[in-house]
Amino acid sequence: MTKTTDLHVPEIGESVSEVEIGAWLVQVGEFVERDAGVVVLETDKATVELPAPFDGVLTEALAETGEMRNVGDLIARMEEGGAPEKSSASTKKTKAKKAAPAKAKAEAKAVETEPAADDAGDARVMPAAARLLAENDLAASDVEATGPGGRLLKEDVQKHIAAQSTVAASGGQSPAKSAPAKSAPASGARVAATGARGERVEPMSRLRRTIAKRLVEAQQTAALLTTFNEIDMTAVKSLRASYKQDFADRYGVKLGFMSFFVKAVVDALKATPSLNAQVRDDSIVYHDYQDIGIAVGSGRGLVVPILRDADHLSFADIEQRIGDFGARAQAGTLTPDELTGGTFTISNGGVYGSLLSTPIVNPPQSGVLGLHGIQDRPIGRDGEIVLAPMMYVALTYDHRIVDGREAVTFLRRVKDAIETPSRMLLEI
Repeated sequence: MTKTTDLHVPEIGESVSEVEIGAWLVQVGEFVERDAGVVVLETDKATVELPAPFDGVLTEALAETGEMRNVGDLIARMEEGGAPEKSSASTKKTKAKKAAPAKAKAEAKAVETEPAADDAGDARVMPAAARLLAENDLAASDVEATGPGGRLLKEDVQKHIAAQSTVAASGGQSPAKSAPAKSAPASGARVAATGARGERVEPMSRLRRTIAKRLVEAQQTAALLTTFNEIDMTAVKSLRASYKQDFADRYGVKLGFMSFFVKAVVDALKATPSLNAQVRDDSIVYHDYQDIGIAVGSGRGLVVPILRDADHLSFADIEQRIGDFGARAQAGTLTPDELTGGTFTISNGGVYGSLLSTPIVNPPQSGVLGLHGIQDRPIGRDGEIVLAPMMYVALTYDHRIVDGREAVTFLRRVKDAIETPSRMLLEI
């Protein structure tokens, strides 16, 4: 007897009660392997995939993309069964992907770059994206895929079409030399546009809406102030250059700047506990632990996964966890629990080329440290002017519970730790 199973919205996180239905990764009637994603579920903290409980066929999809559903709601049904007979094209594709030799890889590439007419049969192309490809006579291989697991989303196709329109608009053809000259239009006359002037209206993702809400909330409820300093990165750069290879060989991860700053921030938070606190009603809650949020770009918006008990982590632990966060943020597999409960945040705008900025506090936290690009600048050292690799740092804090003296003390403590990294080892 065939087994049919209901698929419900799962418990995703302690504070998550509802989700937004994202892209369906499997169409009704399609076979899906056990643990493969069936549908994307978007929350205000993260994006997750609902896995198939067994090998079988999706028989019903009971929710539309964009609809809201509560935890426990029925959203789909599956029927257990073996894999259906695959078409020769599908079999060819599977063999090509699994084969190791270069020849098989070349065959896989050839199969994956078939015309748009065959894109609907590609499991990597979402249904809405396939329709948009067909409507615009595009092939999936023309568009960069940013969805989980390399899937091509509708948004990817829309961005590609918009980019092509922009190129077409900026590359307008000049009039023919033989064309007669036209008189200048009268003052105030409307001149017809020569390029494409289209508009795209895309709904905000649930994550983007939450980011917007929280940033506005921070501006409206906290008394935000930013103070700056600059750090000479000479000592840290020298230390990294001396030990980066040994570090990578031993721990399998590169020694970056972020682990130094996490260590320095933990030390500074112990010296200025108000920056590791939060306002709760009419009280101040001080945390006796340091859970440091690390802001990373996810392709769908900025997310802040948390380094729990950062004061107990080694340099290698920090680098490994940050690397894992970055990879899973791009893949959309961070869990809500990993994005909840930080006591302080570090945001590194320098990786995008930022020289100076004023970061916004992530409520209910009371502080955020912004890191920026490193540039060689002239400074005074031992009575001489020398070039040194300098970084501006910015601390935005909630002035309701953090005084200016404490903010400056915090930044100075971070600066001293980075400029003399041996202090972090000696804890002085």
